[in-house]
Amino acid sequence: MSVAPPPAAPEITLLDLSDLRESLASGWHDFRRAPALGLAFSVVYVLGGWLIFWAMTTKGQIWWTLPASAGFPILGPFIACGFYEISRRLETGEPLTPGAIFGVIFRQKDRQVPAMAAVIVVYFLFWNFLSHMIFALFLGNATMTNVSSSLEVFLSPAGLTMLAFGTVVGAAFATLLFSLTVVSLPMLLDREVDFVTAMLTSFALVRENPLLMLGWGGLIAISLFLGMIPAFLGLFVVLPLFGHASWHLYRRAIT
Repeated sequence: MSVAPPPAAPEITLLDLSDLRESLASGWHDFRRAPALGLAFSVVYVLGGWLIFWAMTTKGQIWWTLPASAGFPILGPFIACGFYEISRRLETGEPLTPGAIFGVIFRQKDRQVPAMAAVIVVYFLFWNFLSHMIFALFLGNATMTNVSSSLEVFLSPAGLTMLAFGTVVGAAFATLLFSLTVVSLPMLLDREVDFVTAMLTSFALVRENPLLMLGWGGLIAISLFLGMIPAFLGLFVVLPLFGHASWHLYRRAIT
């Protein structure tokens, strides 16, 4: 009885600016071809943003933001798979029926995506714990202050130092998470690989294309920030655009 050969190890391609431009153009093209599906996946994040904003402003209960925010890293990989599956089907000419697309997303629960989501959740919780530690380190004497209504505490020397230090640490954490996930999620949808292999391949891609990939991450971060400014409504465009573009970048970066 013949034994099937093991799947080929993913190979990394060196990228240039044209790859980013063409990935964005392809992502925009996919969004225009299936706008209703893109908007349907994006609404989860828009509603989540409204919930967090309402909890912080109307209710004045900051503790609500932790469970609400924790839902994003849990649902995020599955929602991302929705964008990837749309682009994959447009690429192969398969029908874009909602039942088929949501069926593929549902089947990811039996593959490697839940393990990836668990890693992201643990990462998120550790960063949340570390951010509280940084706050206590620099502003321990202000622990009894309601920082949501007494923002001047952040303008003190200790507060400004805390913000600077926290920004540097947060940027390092964000860069590492971006490096581990930038192409690992589409790879898990596309190939039968374990999540560790996918994350290491993603990290290797960033290592081989550091400036280009960090520029891509910065573009995503800026676009998401701008998308959140008008009541999170800009996410209806930003999320599908970069969701589809990420699939095309993966197809260019990994062979």
